[in-house]
Formats: sequence, C-alpha cells, structure tokens
Amino acid sequence: MNINVEFLICCIEEFKVRHNISGRKAYDMFHLHGIDDYILQHYDALHTAGVEYTIQEVEQMMN
Repeated sequence: MNINVEFLICCIEEFKVRHNISGRKAYDMFHLHGIDDYILQHYDALHTAGVEYTIQEVEQMMN
C-alpha cells in the first residue's frame, strides 16, 4: 500500500474516532469535501505536521 494512502486512512480513522461516526461516513465526508485528494496531494507537508494538525485542517475545510 502506498504510504500516502496509509496516511489518508490514518486521518480518516482519527476523524472517525473524534467525531464518533462510522468509518464509511468519515470517508464519505472526506470525499464529498475533496479532502481525500487534498491529503494525497499535500502528503509531504501534512505528514510532517502530523495527524493532529491535519485533522484540524480537515475540520476547518468542512466548516
């Protein structure tokens, strides 16, 4: 599996836990807002910043 995809999965899982939703719903929300593509395209910067920062960015993008 591609390391970028592994990071995306990690972010979806963390988002799911924080918001107490299913993995499917978390993935659908990421896809609806284009966040899956965003994380894959900006993997280098986001991975360096960490999951906590990335989840904060995700939540801002969804608002």
